[in-house]
Order: sequence, then C-alpha cells, then structure tokens
Amino acid sequence: MDTESNYSGYSYYSGRSRGSHRHGERSRDRHKSRGKDSRSEKSVTITTPPAEPLLGDSAVRGEQVQDDNWGETTTAVTGTSEHSLSQEDIVRITKDLEDSVGLDCRRYFTLTLAVVLGLLVFLTPLAFLALPHLLWPEKLQSCGTACEGLFISVAFKLLILLLAVWALFFRPPRAGLPRVFVFRALLAVLVLLFVLSYWLFYGVRILDSQDENYQGIVQYAVSLVDALLFIHYLAIVLLELRQLQPCFSVCVTRSTDGEMRHYNLGQLSIQRAALAILEHYYCDFPVHNPALLSASKSRAAKHLAGLKVYNVDGEFPAAPAEGPGNNAAAAGLAHSQSRAMIAAAARRRDTSHNELYYEEAEHERRVRKRKARLVVAVEEAFTHIKRMQEEEQKKAPGDVMDPREAAQAIFPSMARALQKYLRTTRQQHCHSMESIQQHLAFCITNNMTPKAFLECYLTPGPTLQYSRDHWLARQWTLVSDASVTSGLKDGAAFLLRCVDFSLVVTTRSIPYIQMSEEFIDPKSHKFVLRLQSETSV
Repeated sequence: MDTESNYSGYSYYSGRSRGSHRHGERSRDRHKSRGKDSRSEKSVTITTPPAEPLLGDSAVRGEQVQDDNWGETTTAVTGTSEHSLSQEDIVRITKDLEDSVGLDCRRYFTLTLAVVLGLLVFLTPLAFLALPHLLWPEKLQSCGTACEGLFISVAFKLLILLLAVWALFFRPPRAGLPRVFVFRALLAVLVLLFVLSYWLFYGVRILDSQDENYQGIVQYAVSLVDALLFIHYLAIVLLELRQLQPCFSVCVTRSTDGEMRHYNLGQLSIQRAALAILEHYYCDFPVHNPALLSASKSRAAKHLAGLKVYNVDGEFPAAPAEGPGNNAAAAGLAHSQSRAMIAAAARRRDTSHNELYYEEAEHERRVRKRKARLVVAVEEAFTHIKRMQEEEQKKAPGDVMDPREAAQAIFPSMARALQKYLRTTRQQHCHSMESIQQHLAFCITNNMTPKAFLECYLTPGPTLQYSRDHWLARQWTLVSDASVTSGLKDGAAFLLRCVDFSLVVTTRSIPYIQMSEEFIDPKSHKFVLRLQSETSV
C-alpha cells in the first residue's frame, strides 16, 4: 500500500512540466507523509478473534473520519503478536497481583476474627451451663420446673441471636475499604469486653466458690444472652438505621466528559459514602467512552498545527552558542514565539465555531443515515425470522432450529450495517460479536421486537450493561483531605480515581426546612350570587 502510493506520486511528478515543479513536490510530500502515517499504524492488529470487540480498538485510538466502504478498503496487519508483553505490562500485572494478595489476606483475616468472636459469644452461655456439671456435679442442687423453663428460654434466644447475627454481619462483602469501619470495630470491642467481664465474674463468684445454686447459674446465663440481644439491636441502629435519613446531597461529576448525577445520602463516613456512590455509578452513569473525547483534542491540535511563526526583522539563529547571554536570548525568542502563537490562535477563534458547527452537522447526518440503514436491516432480519418460524412449525420436531442457530443465521444480514453504525457512534469497543449474537438469541427466545433489540445500541445504557472487561476497575483510589473514617460535612470534597478517569464528589448539606401552618376558615369561601330581575332589551 505504501509502495503503490510512492509510485503514483513519482509518476505524477514526472509527467508534469517544469512550471509545475513545486506542485509536484507538494504532491510527493503529501504521499510521503501519508505513507509515513500508514507505516506508523502497523502496531495495530485489526483482525480480532471472535470474543474480541467486533471492530477492534484501532478506531478508538486514532481514527477520526471513517470511510463508508471501510470493509473493502481496510488493510489487515497481522504481523503483531497478540500475546506480546512489554515491561510496563509486566510491572502492572505484578502490582495487580500484589494488591489482590494484600486485599485477600486482609479480607480473610477480618473474617477469621469475626468467626472467632462469634464462636466465643455463642459458646459462652453453653459453657456457663455445662461447667458446673463437669467440675462439681455432686454438690449441685436439683433443677426444678422454673430452671427447666429457663433452659428452653436460653435455647430459643440463642437461636434467634444466631439468625440475627447471620443476617446482619455474615453477608458477602461488597467492597474492600481502605480503613476499618469504625462502628463495626466499636461493636466488636464492646462485645469482647462484655463477654470477658462475664467470664471474670463467673470465674470469681461461681468457679472459685463452686456455687451449689444451679438455678442462679442458669439465670446468669440467661442474662448474658439477653444482653447480647440488646447489643445486636444497638448494632442494627448504628449500622443500618442511622444512615437511612437523608442529610447530604452529593454531586458526582466524571472528570473526562462532565457527566453528572446527584444523590442524597445519610450520616456516613467518607469511605462509606464513596462505596455508595460507586454502587450508584455502575447503575446510573453511561459507560465511559474515551473515543468520544478524541474529536475535540484533534480539532485543537489541528488549529495549532496550522500556525507558523515568522521573524520579520531577521532570520532566527540556527544554533546559538553556549553562554548566559545566548541562553537568555533563546529563552526570550521562545517566549515571543509562544506569545505569537497564542495571539494568532485568538484571532482564528472567531472562525473556529463555523468549523465546529459543520463538523457536528456532518456527524449527525452520518449517524442518522447509518441508523436508518441499521433499522431497515434489523427489521428485514426479524421479518425473515418470522417466516422461518412459520416454516418450522410445519417441519418435524427434530428439524427445528434453536434460538442460537437462528441468531447465527440472520446475523450476517445485519452485521455490516451494525458495524458501520457502531464505528460512527464510536461504540465498537463496547460490543463484541459474541455479545451481539447472544443478545440477538435472547431477543428471539423472548419474542422481542426489532426496536427492543436495537435499544441497547441506539441509546447508551448504564455501565453494568456492557461486558465486565470493558468497565470493571480492579481498584478505586479514594483521595481526600480529611480522614476517610470521618463523617460527611457541608462543603466536603473528595476524589474517586481509577485508571482512565476520576469521579469528583462535592457535598452539600440539606437545609433545615421551616414549615408554618395557615388556617383558612371554611366559611370564607361562601358567597351570594344576586341576579337582577330587569334584563337589557
């Protein structure tokens, strides 16, 4: 491809007269620059396996204007290995492994402490009841009817406590927080101190003296279980009920495209508020598409690249000699050049809005055009499916195609239109061929319309709608001036940062609302309608 372009430039140059010598040089330079650009793109592999995105990632990185006949004019470069690793990739993989090992160790350590504390809590009342029978059984008094009734009470209270602790504490972890959850740590310390104090009293007053009143020992165990139930009620208030009432309004802004959402939160710490915001982010924010941001960057670079600075007083020095005076002169020259560039860019700013207007109008026209082609292609494919279903009803049961086979049969008829639309709207990296076929099979199975099939491609959906490989961040970094264990305050701001972008969060407290009552007398609404007996003729 590069050789052909150079040959064409040479033949064009040789066929001209000497009067068009400069024009031929410009044409040859243009062909050379074009060949250079094509050689610089050889690191991109366009041929992708079936599980990869349908159109590859090359359009995301560099392509600005797509050709309508891209399927016939695209050159596939297959010299790049798909399994090559650079030094940066190895360092990143090593860092991810270290972070995952640290998070797993901390998670298992916390779970181990919780299990040990839970076993201590549940085995303590049983130990209080069993130790007297094992150490001094001949001295114990007989247990009457009231004592036996307390056994039933202890059994049911322990069962209720077990279910309550399982429902509140032993839930799958939603995330790994950077610091300890303060309220949960305080509750754990409170339970530990409470159980140790009961053991201390039990050892001093019952084990040392070998108390013979077994009914009193049973009542002592019952009081421990009752106190544990009250502590569990305190845990429900601190961990669940306290944060239900909205107290703050947070504004979440994505740093790259300015996408913004507002949420109401209760009394939470900064790290817990960050966790709640991330849970809302994956459900409410559209997927992050860096390809949509490349147009403005390329437009600004094109405007600056078209500017040149000339010295009308004389020629620029080619290579000034070393010295303080020469360095100062070079710095002043560079400063004057930068000021000239800025002034020229400011003068061209009055005409740049026209270019932006026509670019956006052309892009909208291309999107509408390819959307219409896609809608027609999908409607024809679904019409073909209906005909196939009517024909399959007449066939034997063994000859009927399943939805997967039907999706694979009709997918080529709509694949080209869908490819062009996804490339134009820069969504090709969000949808792979396998995911599109699975979605098509799902729509066929549930007898969905063509509009229902196209909705996820025509309208950008939430982040969770897409494949996990395209949006899942292994680790978020919480950046805050205040301690992450401190509560939210009015005017507080913090940052949630991942690899590609950041979420900027600002906090405002919900104002105190003062309402007053105004009583309206029902009799004040009554009125009398008086009609005159005389009418105008």
